[in-house]
Amino acid sequence: MSSITDEELVALAFDAREKSYAPYSGFQVGAALLAEDGRVYQGCNIENAAYTPANCAERTAFFKAVSEGVRDFSAIAIVGGMKGQEVLSYCAPCGVCRQVMMEFCRPESFRILLARSAEEYRTYTLDELFPMGFGPDNLKE
Repeated sequence: MSSITDEELVALAFDAREKSYAPYSGFQVGAALLAEDGRVYQGCNIENAAYTPANCAERTAFFKAVSEGVRDFSAIAIVGGMKGQEVLSYCAPCGVCRQVMMEFCRPESFRILLARSAEEYRTYTLDELFPMGFGPDNLKE
């Protein structure tokens, strides 16, 4: 397990938000995904003129990590808000991102930090944000 603090993880999510490509909505999201081995994978939302090919910050972070062979995760920090404005509200992951989390995380212990600043954030488990989620265990006999 890493020695990174929750506040440091949130700060990395804010850093990732700055890399967001959101020319259509102006809503920038950043995520910082903490792997069990202590590595952190940042992601930002990436919009597209055709809309549906867009990708959320959380999935960007997961896909980066998984593409490098990482499969075990302990937490993710997420921050989102309009470009050029102070973050005033908490940005929860969409349903598709929650489903991706179900694929790779233990719902009872994976922590999701929703932040407004490095000092002001709320922590939830995946179970709390995605009760009765469908995951790999549902396909086992």
